[in-house]
Amino acid sequence: MRKLVVAVTGASGSIYADRLLERLATVKEQTPLAVAVVFSENARTVWEWELQKPLPTTFPVYEAKDYFAPFASGSAQYEAMVIIPCSMGTVGRLAAGVSDDLITRAADVMLKERRKLILVPRETPLHAGHLERLLYLARLGALIVPAMPSFYSRPVSVEALVDTVVLRVLDLLGIPVEAPRWGSEAPGASV
Repeated sequence: MRKLVVAVTGASGSIYADRLLERLATVKEQTPLAVAVVFSENARTVWEWELQKPLPTTFPVYEAKDYFAPFASGSAQYEAMVIIPCSMGTVGRLAAGVSDDLITRAADVMLKERRKLILVPRETPLHAGHLERLLYLARLGALIVPAMPSFYSRPVSVEALVDTVVLRVLDLLGIPVEAPRWGSEAPGASV
């Protein structure tokens, strides 16, 4: 069974986490998959404000200070973690090696165990400090996937636009999904 952690921080963009969790719930029906979820304190507030719906209950949700959560230790063998959206405050703490809650502790575990850590920052503009910290984390092995939607699939809704980022995250996790692919409907391509 594959084991993943999805962390949601207080950056704007809760819809990215919501769509990812919806996709993972669908995948779980066909693939053995264990997903653990953790929200920062601010993420809970932002989620309710932006999405105007309760926190998800599809997967177990852990408190941000619950250091007894299984993924707080490398011995639990969670294979990947996605922080979506990832606030610049979280980026800063990770780059400084500060594990002050379950999110930063679990991310630190991923880095020290050389497991997949995907950060989805949703901030703009970025100053040099943000960029340096992201570069540093990339050098440690984190994958940086900015919440920058693509348009070649001609998305016709906010959800479809958000999904262009979510589907890239799923690709990086190695979770097969049906999605528009570059070149599949390129102008001038023969059908």
